[in-house]
Amino acid sequence: MITIDLTVEAGDWDKLGDVEALARRAADAAISVAPDVGGELAVAVLLTDDAAMREINKDWRDQDKPTNVLSFPAAAHPGMPGPRHIGDVVLAFETTQREAVDEGKTIEAHASHLIVHGVLHCLGYDHETDEQAEEMEALEVSALEGIGYDDPYSETAA
Repeated sequence: MITIDLTVEAGDWDKLGDVEALARRAADAAISVAPDVGGELAVAVLLTDDAAMREINKDWRDQDKPTNVLSFPAAAHPGMPGPRHIGDVVLAFETTQREAVDEGKTIEAHASHLIVHGVLHCLGYDHETDEQAEEMEALEVSALEGIGYDDPYSETAA
């Protein structure tokens, strides 16, 4: 189980209904498939719009454009009381919605995938090499299947 600190800053996220439940379900799914993850965990999730995401992406990655998801893993602080904060995950509404439409998916499915992806990054997974990408994608597929969504990497995923 993971504690979610959810902030809805901008964007039409209310179209998805209970976004806190969606975020919790996706984050829990990511935690459930990640081996050797123990203890109480916490993650901050910021739901915003393309304009804010563009600024965050420019400030942190020197890329002057919006993106779908950014992850900011937190450094471990052994001995700190309470759940271990693993990092922050940020999603941009318009990009998430556009990608979902382009890929023939629901926005709920795509947002869930992006949250799973971001949480896995916060847990130390990456996709810089083919081997890393295969491992991370397999975890994403497993997590999403566990909450009722199709393989997002499949040619027939919808």
